[in-house]
Amino acid sequence: MTLPRDVHPGRFYLVTRRCTQRQFLLRPDEATNNNFLYCFAIAAERCGVDILLPCAMSNHYHAVVYDRCGNLPAFTEHFHKLVAKSQNALRGRWENLWASEQVCVVRLEGLADVVAKLVYVATNPVKDGLVAKVQHWPGVNGLGALLADRPMTARRPAHFFRTGGPMPESATLRLTLPRELGDADEVRAELRARVAEMEQTLADQRQRAGRRVLGRRAVLHQSWRDSPTTHEPRRNLRPRVAARNVWARVEALLRLRDFLDAYREARARWSTGFSATFPPGTYWLRRFANVPIAT
Repeated sequence: MTLPRDVHPGRFYLVTRRCTQRQFLLRPDEATNNNFLYCFAIAAERCGVDILLPCAMSNHYHAVVYDRCGNLPAFTEHFHKLVAKSQNALRGRWENLWASEQVCVVRLEGLADVVAKLVYVATNPVKDGLVAKVQHWPGVNGLGALLADRPMTARRPAHFFRTGGPMPESATLRLTLPRELGDADEVRAELRARVAEMEQTLADQRQRAGRRVLGRRAVLHQSWRDSPTTHEPRRNLRPRVAARNVWARVEALLRLRDFLDAYREARARWSTGFSATFPPGTYWLRRFANVPIAT
């Protein structure tokens, strides 16, 4: 059983999930890019989650989001379900699309942590040695749309969703910089500068090591049945909190520990038939079992 999550409205998160067996099931092409973006926009609108920046790699994706209403679990559930079903229909496969491990959700404590993760997500294709510049990545990467304040639009994938059904003919995803981050123009300017700096740093590292990027054309010609040949670390840490400030990180971890202790105590009482009040942030039992929540 996975640990319970304390879900509160008004939090920033980095969401990551990879494909099963690290296969390139999200390898960029026109249909896959449109499918990913359509499902992302539908799930975000349905659950009221603000999307700051998504990036779909060939075998995983990252996204920085702002959970304004405390609906992040519903958003990830709906998005992953839509993508898995429609992408399997596109590939003609039936098995699970996503890896069996729990989706990785990291809470971003400070504004500096949010900006740092925005840079990380935007430059992920460059960091992995696939392309030299972010704009060269042929898959979904919202950096250009975010910097230009331009909406991203996708049409309903005809290979899965039926014409005349309940799904809209098109979906629009407008990437946002919530006012909680400060002035949007200043954040965009900082993000643009830091992405350019990271691209240059990675280029210098490749030059010193004598390496070249794989290139856009090679990425597009990869088989979606393939997977990376590099070794994947196993049984490593799965952080739930990201904070560059050590005291903010300690405080966040202490709050998380207090939540887990209170949740376990309340669940133990509730499961044996006694009345119990669950701590704020309890999500699943509040939504599906209507348990009382402390104020």
